[in-house]
Amino acid sequence: MNYEILISFAIATSALAVSPGPDNIYVLMQSIVNGRKYGLATVAGLISGCLVHTTLVAFGVSAIIKENEQLFFILKLLGALYLFYLAFKVYKSSNELTLSGNGIPKKTLGQLFKQGFIMNVLNPKVSIFFLAFFPGFLFSDDLSLVFQFYMLGFLFMAVSLVIFSMIAILAGFIAEYTRSHSKIGIYLKWLQILVFVGIALFILFSGK
Repeated sequence: MNYEILISFAIATSALAVSPGPDNIYVLMQSIVNGRKYGLATVAGLISGCLVHTTLVAFGVSAIIKENEQLFFILKLLGALYLFYLAFKVYKSSNELTLSGNGIPKKTLGQLFKQGFIMNVLNPKVSIFFLAFFPGFLFSDDLSLVFQFYMLGFLFMAVSLVIFSMIAILAGFIAEYTRSHSKIGIYLKWLQILVFVGIALFILFSGK
């Protein structure tokens, strides 16, 4: 088992979770508008949904690897290209980081958990991202591929849970900081770009 790869995966996941995206912005706004526990309920729903995507990728990609090594290389190549595409989309986006709680209705904890879960499960981009992200971080020649994908999935969920929960708990401070530091948007934008490009290069040049 290659623990360095797992550590690299955890670092990459941390950087992704910190970078502003629709999920953590949604958690942040729920926490600001409704309170910390409502943000945490949203986090629990979002993270639970990742298990579904992990299962789809674990069994689907494992079958591809067993079937054809060249096909697996093509999959990794497409994954890297997809991450480069995400980096380009971020590059073309605005530098402004807008936080607005307008139009966010009050929901119960159970409703927010369910909404977060459904938002995640019904978003095909999550499966596509996992498909692009996970294959480059397989960490063992001895363990089964399905087990490795689940390990990566649970590690992704654990790291994201910690960081998203911190966002929910520190929502007020984060919102105030972003409002008082106008240039934070461009720093976070370039952080996203560097993360996507870095992961793409890692996947592209990593061995099986």
